[in-house]
Amino acid sequence: MTIPIALTIAGSDSSGGAGIQADLKSFAALGVYGASVVTALTAQNTRGVTGIHQVPAGFVTAQIDAVFGDLDVGAVKIGMVADLAVIDAIAAGLRKWSPKHIVLDPVMVATSGDRLLAAEAVESLRTKLIPLASLITPNMPEAAALLDEAVAADEAAIENQGRRLLAMGCPAVLIKGGHGQGAESIDYLVTAGGAIALAAPRIATQNTHGTGCSLSSAIAAGLARGEDMETAVRHAKAWVSAAIAAADRLGVGHGHGPIHHFHRFY
Repeated sequence: MTIPIALTIAGSDSSGGAGIQADLKSFAALGVYGASVVTALTAQNTRGVTGIHQVPAGFVTAQIDAVFGDLDVGAVKIGMVADLAVIDAIAAGLRKWSPKHIVLDPVMVATSGDRLLAAEAVESLRTKLIPLASLITPNMPEAAALLDEAVAADEAAIENQGRRLLAMGCPAVLIKGGHGQGAESIDYLVTAGGAIALAAPRIATQNTHGTGCSLSSAIAAGLARGEDMETAVRHAKAWVSAAIAAADRLGVGHGHGPIHHFHRFY
């Protein structure tokens, strides 16, 4: 058997709920072998982030070359990239190795509210990584930040922001509605062909740490398995929704606890 392989390029979460750790758990839960390139180390837990240590850009390059030089990577997920030099290294590595699928999660703020992306790095993200991505997965505040405008107030505004994000060079945008209001959490998949609303019941829990990381890595897992974009997004959203619904079973930490990546198994 040849197992599908996905690569996460992201930061490490010392508490295990988000970042590299959430990505690898997502890959494993969905039957995909996970490899990783660490861009930063964070000191964090379910209550917040207390420190960030950047990995030198040259070592990020070394990790990328080591993985692609040996493994048949089917899809790449990019998460926390807070440093300008690291963004340059990732962009150069992706251009060199040309993976078929790239899912970019423009992580700017942690669930706890801590900022993870320096303001000066946002423009570099726009111009160097978004044009390489197959899909970007901003939440509503991140979509607004990428466009330098207010958070969208209704469906028409969300779709309009999605179309303008497409103009930055990526063929698909998933604007996540978890920060919205109402009985349903609605994500919008926007492509040149139009917008598709993907709804799921909004779940009353504070245990949502790592939701965004896990969704983007679940999409990457689906793409690595050979699913088309819409199918991968639909399957990933259903899986993450179930992981959020089961999160309270874990009882990890005293703040925003992690979602339950292995809800299908225990």
